[in-house]
Amino acid sequence: MSSATLEAPASAVPAADKLTKKILTADHPTWCPGCGDFAVLAAFYKVLEKLQYPHEKIVCVAGIGCSSRFPYFVNSHGIHFIHGRALPLATGISLSRPDVHVFVFGGDGDGFSIGGNHLNHAARKNVKLTYVIMDNFVYGLTKKQTSPTSPQGFKSKTDPTGSIDRPINPMKQLLASGATFIARTHAAQVKHMMDTFERAILHDGFSVVECLSECVMFYAGSFDDSTPRKGGVYEVIDETQHDVTDDVAAFKMADEPSPGKFGVYYQVERPTKNALEQKWIDSTQAKLAGLSQKEILKKRLETMR
Repeated sequence: MSSATLEAPASAVPAADKLTKKILTADHPTWCPGCGDFAVLAAFYKVLEKLQYPHEKIVCVAGIGCSSRFPYFVNSHGIHFIHGRALPLATGISLSRPDVHVFVFGGDGDGFSIGGNHLNHAARKNVKLTYVIMDNFVYGLTKKQTSPTSPQGFKSKTDPTGSIDRPINPMKQLLASGATFIARTHAAQVKHMMDTFERAILHDGFSVVECLSECVMFYAGSFDDSTPRKGGVYEVIDETQHDVTDDVAAFKMADEPSPGKFGVYYQVERPTKNALEQKWIDSTQAKLAGLSQKEILKKRLETMR
């Protein structure tokens, strides 16, 4: 995507004005009443209000699913792409426009099923963007089908007698993928969610947050064990005891039984694909100083004969 294709939204706030929820709010969310995604959207608004990024520099990308409707509800540059393919598109935006802040939103199906391979490659390349995966353990948009994170025994339209497949472990998969920032939070724990989002956004690299977001229509009570007001336990990672740069310790922690721990599992600094590609581009341009674009293209075509 060239810089010419990404113009400021019509309602872009002037640099002197403060970015507010009112400015960021677009269409009214169409999720079912009680959906956890409402809280995720509200938390995202709050974090952007705090960070005060230029309005015209915010880009929201999503695939397909209930949570992937996000771009419709955020007044920014937004793209609703095809199922599971949000990350390749977001990668192109991030690499071609290093001046913008790229946010990707999706669910457990979009991220861990049809989009699972793209997730692995975007993570290992350490593309600079933030990916929020709203995990509800079910395909809600298709009215209750088994998802990659649905527990064994879960009864759905696709598994009427109960799922027999072992669910994936999101934290273990993300750790194996090579992502440089991996965290877990809960839509019912708004302050923790906001703190986690802010930390992920400020990370220089591929940051991904799994956010448990209950589907009250098709899997009500799925996260009661991690909701204190429902008798559950919400245990936050103690970073005085856990070294976030230790992937082995993070992997071991990720294997704890449900509901597990919440917070930053892993964070490390590595060169981003953005920085490495820019270094390569700068080096190449320095070697071709004085040549016009037409001359550069002609030289390139000559090497392809």
